[in-house]
Amino acid sequence: MSKLSILKEFLEFLKENKKWWLTPIIIFLLLLGALIIFSSSSALAPFIYTLF
Repeated sequence: MSKLSILKEFLEFLKENKKWWLTPIIIFLLLLGALIIFSSSSALAPFIYTLF
């Protein structure tokens, strides 16, 4: 199963079940995960970890 088909299936789920309120939560979690992944290998890591 490709990543694109998982995304398509998730969007269809949101549309059919009227769960659009989940979209901002998932976007926030993805951005937070990206911040943690990218900051763990940079010189900014000690400063970002103090925020949490």
